[in-house]
Amino acid sequence: MTHPSLPTTESAVAAIRAVADEYRLAVSVTDDIGADQTSRRTSSAPFAVLDPDGSLPHEAFVELGGNPTVSVRIYPEDDAKVTVDGVEFDDVPRDSVPAFLRSVYSGLAFVKGRFFPPGYWLSVPLPGDETYREKVGGPSLTPWLSGRVRS
Repeated sequence: MTHPSLPTTESAVAAIRAVADEYRLAVSVTDDIGADQTSRRTSSAPFAVLDPDGSLPHEAFVELGGNPTVSVRIYPEDDAKVTVDGVEFDDVPRDSVPAFLRSVYSGLAFVKGRFFPPGYWLSVPLPGDETYREKVGGPSLTPWLSGRVRS
């Protein structure tokens, strides 16, 4: 399934705010604008603000209140890193972030455990037969993750 296009970081932040309003969550946004401010710009020249192609990169870090704890870092390269209760989902396409958050807050996300090899995985299904799955780190599950365990 194709998700609505979010061509800019600002449009993605607006979409995240809409999801937060839908679920009555507090939102905190930190913007990093310029090649010298964004996290993936290791080779930018000192005091350089623009990319070599003349564009102005914009990155945002969004924290959502409520349970589970969720944060989203939106990169200028059209992807995002979503962290749900300490579980990091890297390389989520920017356009998929609102659907990802809706799946988490609507109760579709679940934890699956395995006896061998031992471990737990958090799965977040999205509309259109798309699922993101990451290993849960640490020796124990948080209360929110424990409440989503499926056998």
